[in-house]
Amino acid sequence: MTDSARTAPVAAAPAPAAAGSPPAGGNPVAPPGSRTPADVVTPALAARLTRPVVGSGTTVSHTPLTGLRLAELPVSTPDDVAEAFARAREAQQHWATVPVSARAAVLLRFHDLLLERQSEVLDLIQAETGKARLHAHEEVQAVAVGARHYGRKAPAYLRPKAHTGVLPVLTKVTELRHPRGVVGQIAPWNYPLELSVGDALPAFAAGNAVVMKPDTGTALTALWARELLVEAGLPEDVWQVVIGDGPVVGPALVAHADYVSFTGSTRTGREVAQGAAARLIGSSLELGGKNAMLVLHDADVEKAAAGAVRGCFSSAGQLCISIERLYVHESVADAFLERFTARAKALRLGTGLAYGADMGSLASRRQLDAVVRHVEDAVAQGATVLAGGRPRPDVGPFFYEPTVLDGVKPSMAVCAEETFGPVVSVYRFRDEDEAVALANATPYGLNASVWTADGRRGRAIAARLRTGTVNVNEAYAAAYGSARAPMGGMGESGLGRRHGSEGILKYTEAQTVAHQRVVPLAPAFGLDDATYAEVMTRGLRLLKTLRLR
Repeated sequence: MTDSARTAPVAAAPAPAAAGSPPAGGNPVAPPGSRTPADVVTPALAARLTRPVVGSGTTVSHTPLTGLRLAELPVSTPDDVAEAFARAREAQQHWATVPVSARAAVLLRFHDLLLERQSEVLDLIQAETGKARLHAHEEVQAVAVGARHYGRKAPAYLRPKAHTGVLPVLTKVTELRHPRGVVGQIAPWNYPLELSVGDALPAFAAGNAVVMKPDTGTALTALWARELLVEAGLPEDVWQVVIGDGPVVGPALVAHADYVSFTGSTRTGREVAQGAAARLIGSSLELGGKNAMLVLHDADVEKAAAGAVRGCFSSAGQLCISIERLYVHESVADAFLERFTARAKALRLGTGLAYGADMGSLASRRQLDAVVRHVEDAVAQGATVLAGGRPRPDVGPFFYEPTVLDGVKPSMAVCAEETFGPVVSVYRFRDEDEAVALANATPYGLNASVWTADGRRGRAIAARLRTGTVNVNEAYAAAYGSARAPMGGMGESGLGRRHGSEGILKYTEAQTVAHQRVVPLAPAFGLDDATYAEVMTRGLRLLKTLRLR
């Protein structure tokens, strides 16, 4: 996943007259719609949402749909970050005393408000990221699932748990879970709702406060979520927001936090981990990926092609768990590629703030340049473009067609580097062992996909893949959307997990309280040391015989 840097002005938007006139063989263009980002993000809305930001400077954001100015935003300094943490610490002390059931109820109210007012945030997500509305709705779905899950399950995850003590009955042991304090959260631009409030919800349920640095270009979406959560009952100061450049604000946030949650690039993740380790605080890091999809010989190629389109081109490929490597069994490769490329070429590009477009824009000039570099390098070295392969300035400044490459070799940058755009490379394999070896031949390990008519075979292959999540007959949504199960990366794809018990317990400190009764764990009742040792030896043998753990 790439880092932020989306605040610099961009070139003027292309002439509107060009829209709807794709080049020969290019992807079609969906109708633009009647509303624009400027209609949605008014100065009054921006001023209202940014009111809580602790900041002493100003900057502006731009919409990738047109490249035009979107909103004026506050900018935070390291001193502002310190002030935000001071406010959060004071608020957290009271929030931690609120019963878990009451904290969880806030999440359930937020769930209902989010679904009722989703059109507001869908507009913001599209205006700030440029993604298609259906892909923006994936964020609403994910946040609603997470809010419901932790709203229902947080009391069970966090309740005191009794354990068998060293001397059963005589040693009463209880495990308690305490909030860490103030969590520092650095959220990326690509999924500004899910990867901001979605990751913060379990932290709040666990009794923490949060100081968040969203990406500057997508801060309004996170601030909208904050406003809604406050309306649902979260005390205002429990969630602080700071805005600014990562190299300035990020280290200041890590320097004050009791725990750090980061989603972004592997390079920056290493820096965050080093900063957290120096302070002996914990961190969770969801980083980059070069995710593989395996299409086995018995797969339904029609369904696999449709799944590959979802996996490769959702949010214009700017998804850390999207598919960038397609491994297809040689016996079905031709049939699969015929269907897949036809679907890719038919995807409708669009800028409209409404449903109808199949794919939106890349988020910035930086993202577009990275995509162009990978494709041009591959073509120069002999790769074949089966679909796409070109920018679409007639639609918007950062649009790029969904692209399928064949004949990619290890020397090409697109082979191993994360592209983070609508580009996928196709490779053929002879047998399943080869496919598994090829899929695992990467330092990353975030997500994978396996397509087969035999579910048992698919699950067996999934278990051999070195990734945090694997989807059988789906690209990414099945595993990610199953909020009771953990989600995260292996290798250079990160540390820690979101979702499930791990997704909330990471925001807590475990405390063991052991109450010893009747007899001490020492010689007593006149026993000398040797006799005490013999009695304990017999007792240990008996406990093993009784199969106590």
